[in-house]
Amino acid sequence: MNTEKIILKRNVKAFLIPSGDKVTLQKGEPVSITQALGGSYTVMLNGNLFKLDGEDADAIGKKTIQTIVNPSDTQNNEVNEQQVWDQLRTVYDPEIPINIVDLGLIYDCKLTKLKEGTKVDIQMTLTAPGCGMGPIITEEAKQKTLAILGVIDVDVELVWEPLWNREMMSETALLQLGIL
Repeated sequence: MNTEKIILKRNVKAFLIPSGDKVTLQKGEPVSITQALGGSYTVMLNGNLFKLDGEDADAIGKKTIQTIVNPSDTQNNEVNEQQVWDQLRTVYDPEIPINIVDLGLIYDCKLTKLKEGTKVDIQMTLTAPGCGMGPIITEEAKQKTLAILGVIDVDVELVWEPLWNREMMSETALLQLGIL
């Protein structure tokens, strides 16, 4: 595992992985960055993993990374499905360095054109039903989709059928994990 050691520059809110419990990491604590993908960070402290939101990147001496679909791709607030899929590819499982699309967690994505803009309905699952990070991952998928110019509403539904298995992963994900 390639890690970068950092001393926290300020107190920062984080999510304990895999429970999803919200905690505060203290200024001056030494952490190791284990993953920096999709605009968020996974850090290790005392053998525990924590997810930091990208907006808190300054706490680890990093700049916020923008992961928003290029607004020039949207003309006249016309959202297309590819933009949504591209945006969802910026959401990563904090334990696995693979985005949720290539992991096979997104089952369905539907766009509904409304007078005011576009509503997006997403059906997704998690790698395990008891995953405490589920609410954090689904909220990140929702917020990143809402950031697309022209999207006015997003509903992310967590579903468990069919149950996720590694055969749902893309070839890219399998290659990244050394399974293929």
